[in-house]
Amino acid sequence: MSEAIKQICANRKARYDYHLLETFEAGLVLVGTEVKSLRAGKANLKDSYGRIEGGEVWLVGVHISPYEQGTHGNHDPERPRKLLLSRREIKRLTGKLQEQGLTLVPLRLYFKGGWVKVELALAKGKRKYDKRQAIAQRDADRAIARARRGERDA
Repeated sequence: MSEAIKQICANRKARYDYHLLETFEAGLVLVGTEVKSLRAGKANLKDSYGRIEGGEVWLVGVHISPYEQGTHGNHDPERPRKLLLSRREIKRLTGKLQEQGLTLVPLRLYFKGGWVKVELALAKGKRKYDKRQAIAQRDADRAIARARRGERDA
């Protein structure tokens, strides 16, 4: 039996800015107004990252807009949020992040069986020439696809 997955938001720029090496799924510790805001799709992963502090993994820089019907007890939109990973995964990530140039980047937020999950990637930053090469490759692929469509139509 597969669980329904409903995507909330994605970090589309992450695939452009980083080489993604490995992905993980983690739960998020949230307050009630954050969940309601996420159900309305009010989140942004731009400029966010994961950090390990004191044996715990934190998601920093995620903007979850305040809930519109919330009261004075509404949440802080930019607060760091704790991620739920197994101890073994945290130890593995700690070792990998100490390698030079690796970072923890959130790729997307989604609901899975009623729980909010985040897909994280262990990533290495791309250099400017890597990004230009990716754009050139994407343009070439589009040109090839366009040419194939032209052959079929003729």
